[in-house]
Amino acid sequence: MNKIVRKEFFSENVVQIEVEAPEIARTRKAGNFVIIRLDDKGERVPLTISAADIEKGTITLVVQRIGVSTWKLSQLNVGDYIHDIVGPLGHPTHIYNAGTVLACGGGVGVAPLLPIVQAFKEKGNRVVTILAARTKDLIILEDEIRKYSDEVIIMTDDGSYGKKGVVTVGMEEVIAREKVDLCVSIGPAIMMKFCALTTQKYNIPTVVSLNTIMVDGTGMCGACRVKVDGKTRFVCVDGPEFDAHKVDFNEMLTRMGGYKEQEKAAFEAYKKTL
Repeated sequence: MNKIVRKEFFSENVVQIEVEAPEIARTRKAGNFVIIRLDDKGERVPLTISAADIEKGTITLVVQRIGVSTWKLSQLNVGDYIHDIVGPLGHPTHIYNAGTVLACGGGVGVAPLLPIVQAFKEKGNRVVTILAARTKDLIILEDEIRKYSDEVIIMTDDGSYGKKGVVTVGMEEVIAREKVDLCVSIGPAIMMKFCALTTQKYNIPTVVSLNTIMVDGTGMCGACRVKVDGKTRFVCVDGPEFDAHKVDFNEMLTRMGGYKEQEKAAFEAYKKTL
């Protein structure tokens, strides 16, 4: 059982939860994730660790309410318990002295991007971060990102904050003015796809953290499989990070939409119980 010690809503459907998990806090690295269950019959939900406090023995998770399990999680309060948290899972980010790192975060993808930005900056890299969202209200963790970035560019679809446009507009701006040695992109799958297409034009090495459907998190079920360089890989054990230029995003997008109707039906049924 893991106790919730802090909770904060960033927007109507995005909530940050700090929870007691001392062993995970002690061993996690940038890029790792966890899988949670709300009860002994609950769905297994993968979430990336956005921060950890070793002294307090806590980890911080950012959750977007998109289905039954994430909605239930968002309704828990300080003092409530999550049934279990498994982790840290996945391979951590390869942090090295790359030079100039262009970090691109879309929506709640900024949460897993934060520890990566921090790690690259602490390694001595120049870090330029682009935060992108549909509107100003959906930009999260800006202050924390600024703490570890040499420059932060804000892009909103509607122009309500920062510059108007999608993330690739900001990317092109940075690439046009300076040499970028590495790009890291985390966000919706469609965003990562177009980030990869952009950097591929300029032969900039690019890493993406994939957010596929997961069930067990140990490579047994195969639900998270993707094609990378023409070969089947499992995001939970082989990733979650891969060479963006080798990921088959079209297949990934198709697979991620495989349960949309069932998810919608389950959520509609759940809302009737509220």
